[in-house]
Amino acid sequence: MFTIEHEFDSTVITLVDQGATPLQEDVVINNFAECITIEQLDPRTDRIQRITLSPEQIRDLGAALDLPEGIYQIRETPPE
Repeated sequence: MFTIEHEFDSTVITLVDQGATPLQEDVVINNFAECITIEQLDPRTDRIQRITLSPEQIRDLGAALDLPEGIYQIRETPPE
């Protein structure tokens, strides 16, 4: 299950783990204009862990999900 909320300065996506046990903590993705943050509670430390990615890193991650093993570089094609 997931939710999508539009805040003042970002879009917030929350992923809720509804799979088989053991379940993981919710993952919160904040999509800002300049970066994307991914947050999850670490139940061992009771602290939020945060990863910050650039829009280019998210683009590469999306592409990587559909590619076989290897090394890749995405190149922008100039507008015609």
